[in-house]
Amino acid sequence: MPAAPAVVNGRPVGVLPEVLDEVRRGTPMRVTEVGEAILARPCRAVGRPDRARWAPVVDDMFATMWVAEGVGLAANQVDLDVQLFVYDLLGADGTRHVGHVFDPVVEVMGAFGGLDEDLEGCLSVPGPHVPLARPAWVRLRGLDLDARPVAVEARDYLARCLQHEVQHLQGTLYVDLLDPATRHRTIERSRRQRESVLAAREARAARRPRPAG
Repeated sequence: MPAAPAVVNGRPVGVLPEVLDEVRRGTPMRVTEVGEAILARPCRAVGRPDRARWAPVVDDMFATMWVAEGVGLAANQVDLDVQLFVYDLLGADGTRHVGHVFDPVVEVMGAFGGLDEDLEGCLSVPGPHVPLARPAWVRLRGLDLDARPVAVEARDYLARCLQHEVQHLQGTLYVDLLDPATRHRTIERSRRQRESVLAAREARAARRPRPAG
């Protein structure tokens, strides 16, 4: 099967390896879970990123996301109080979208973009996925490791992911957007599924590819 065309931080790059170099270099970290204080408060702004300081953190976050089989991961999900998230997913058109963004801001592109209702889950609520409607068309802005502006216009699944991660950094989990009864049921399902999900992550961590040589 041919590799999907890729877009990194909104810029086309051709194709990427199935397992990113960041995943190979990084060290997986523990994923924080619903109920932990760091997930319930806004994270600190970074300002102008320093590559030497933050590149290893970005690698670790990509490695963590790969182990947990996620498509996005916010810094407070690895117990870091900073405005940063990473993502790696396939869009509806088969394009692979990859990126890391500091101090991200999401703008909804008008009501005429409509809503996308689909199942949503979260690595910090291990296991369940439930329906959640979100704006279907957004624009993301922020900075990359080299302090260059990031601008990503996104629809549907990518738009959902970007909104999910930015809300993480604002102290909101997707379960906080559900009605109280559904939120309670979802968290209870997660408690029942947690052990098997974490065991699967541990097994996958043992299979993580390492840098060549």
